[in-house]
Amino acid sequence: MTPKLWWAIGLINIVAFVLIALDKQYARRHRRRIPEATLLSVAAFGGAPFTLLAMYLFHHKTRKPKFYIGVPCLLILQIAIPILVYLYI
Repeated sequence: MTPKLWWAIGLINIVAFVLIALDKQYARRHRRRIPEATLLSVAAFGGAPFTLLAMYLFHHKTRKPKFYIGVPCLLILQIAIPILVYLYI
């Protein structure tokens, strides 16, 4: 993978981590929340590792099936797809 792709993956993971942390703070302060679709979209576009890390670090969204099932599945796909592409192309 190219260095630019590594930077992009790193950036999306940092964004995912920050969004989960912000949403947790917003929840504590009873403020307007970040939509679940946004959080899951960021995870789907490469941010699953840090989304999962932030979920358990901040104890946020860990009771919602969309997150405790969906994010690990996204992480598995984000690991498996590049491996399969590498092996078969």
